[in-house]
Formats: sequence, C-alpha cells, structure tokens
Amino acid sequence: MLESADSEVDARDLRCPMPLLKAKRALNALAPGQLLAVLATDSGSVRDFAVFCEQSGHELLLSEERDGIYRYLLRKV
Repeated sequence: MLESADSEVDARDLRCPMPLLKAKRALNALAPGQLLAVLATDSGSVRDFAVFCEQSGHELLLSEERDGIYRYLLRKV
C-alpha cells in the first residue's frame, strides 16, 4: 500500500471492531517509530482510528478514503 510502511494490515471487508483489533496486534509487533499501513472498507474505522490514536498516543499520519477503501498510516510511539 505505502512503500514507507514497515508493516501492512489488509482489513478490507471486515466489520468493526476487527480492523482496529488487527491494527493493534500489528502495532504490538513493531518497534517505536515504525509505520503501519492499514486498508479497511468499514466507514466506522475513520472514527475508530482517530479515537484510538488520540487515546494511545500513536500518530495518525494519514486517514483518507478512495473508492470506498479507507487508508491509514500510523506511527508507533
């Protein structure tokens, strides 16, 4: 998805809360400063990822939607 990402989660066609749970699991495997790219199709993921990053301190570097696919880039703190 994004060449700069250290890891990627494809959560397309998964319903809430699965995209966020898969992202959390992937973040746990990363070192601080590494990047995680996430693809999702659940519109609720926009709110989920924004709130999660605000509460956890992880940086939400990208949150966009293209053709029904939501793309996120997170930096682990």
